[in-house]
Amino acid sequence: MITCFIRYQIDAHARDQFVTYAQMWGEIIPRCGVDLIGYFAPHEGSATTAYGVYTVESLAAYEAYRARLTEDAGAQAAFAFARKERFIQREDRVFLKRASAPHSPLVRR
Repeated sequence: MITCFIRYQIDAHARDQFVTYAQMWGEIIPRCGVDLIGYFAPHEGSATTAYGVYTVESLAAYEAYRARLTEDAGAQAAFAFARKERFIQREDRVFLKRASAPHSPLVRR
């Protein structure tokens, strides 16, 4: 299992647009077969950093997921919304593997 962390740099005055975008992906990602952990919008500290986090079985499964996104009407709408509103200034992805067991009793994986 690998975890994808998407780091967004967003317009500090467009937090509400990012939240709308995140809510869109909250339905799209699970529908397309990936385990969404969540999207995280600025709250305290940096007003321009946001994250999306999900897990996927492998990089091959990620590629299959990306292919499903190209066919998904909701994904196409989310991409169009982001292009139109221009609230995302930068987007970076990194894929990580868990290196230790969960330490919190709240984590069930």
